Amino acid sequence: MFKTTLFTTDSLPALISFLLPSALYAALGAHFWFTRWRQDAPAPAQMQAWERAAIGAALVGHAMSINNAMHQPEGVLFSFALALSLMMWLAALIYWLESFCARMEGLQPMVLPITAACTLLPVFFPQTHLVANIEAVGFRLHFLAAMLAYSLFTLAALHAIFMGYVEHKLHHRQLTRRLISLPPLMSMEKLLFRILTVAFVLLTVTLASGLLYAEEIFGRALQIDHKTIFALISWLIFATLLLGRLVYGWRGKIALRWTLIGFGVLLLAYMGSRFVLEIILSRP
Repeated sequence: MFKTTLFTTDSLPALISFLLPSALYAALGAHFWFTRWRQDAPAPAQMQAWERAAIGAALVGHAMSINNAMHQPEGVLFSFALALSLMMWLAALIYWLESFCARMEGLQPMVLPITAACTLLPVFFPQTHLVANIEAVGFRLHFLAAMLAYSLFTLAALHAIFMGYVEHKLHHRQLTRRLISLPPLMSMEKLLFRILTVAFVLLTVTLASGLLYAEEIFGRALQIDHKTIFALISWLIFATLLLGRLVYGWRGKIALRWTLIGFGVLLLAYMGSRFVLEIILSRP
């Protein structure tokens, strides 16, 4: 079933529920840029309690907006826009939780503006489809593992891009204020591989549950389509990367390239197909 009325003229509260956390994310992103990245800013300070509380408030508001948009009287709705919004919510949540253990304030100007933009995607792309078999245990396992895996791989890709930027600056001895506010490069690399390891396990669970519960989830036997092929290719890429890290100590540019290539293939597996079906072809 396909639906195109997630936001209508009589759904102003739903619209506001996405606008408010997006505005808060954007304001916080600007705040962290002015206080941590700008060259004439004071000496970078560790994240303050009120800053963590403000990010937490944006995360709570964002979660409520996604939950309200997905759960409708006719059932559970979903779309590529809601998926991206949910993925960036989880990515921002992970950075927020990590900030309690390590200095992450220098990374907030990167993740918060992107999260602000993705929060608004369901407003601009309101097309949704009714999710079938939502009560099935196999589907719930598959859906939860897939969303967590995609979110972590998204965060890993953003993290890898920023690590590449930091490495380039350090290699050319360009020590800017934004670099001073960041965790050490080795710490960022350890965090990257922690994220990749958990994401890989979840991707494995996603593929395994899709194979074991195909008929319960999709109402038919598993079919080898482009989505399945791209997902398997991305699994092989990340398996090779983690094995290379363990056996050969891969790091630096090699690790960053493999991370971005794997993420690109994984993005094609789901987001590419959903965007074409929902936005271009207007099909569920």
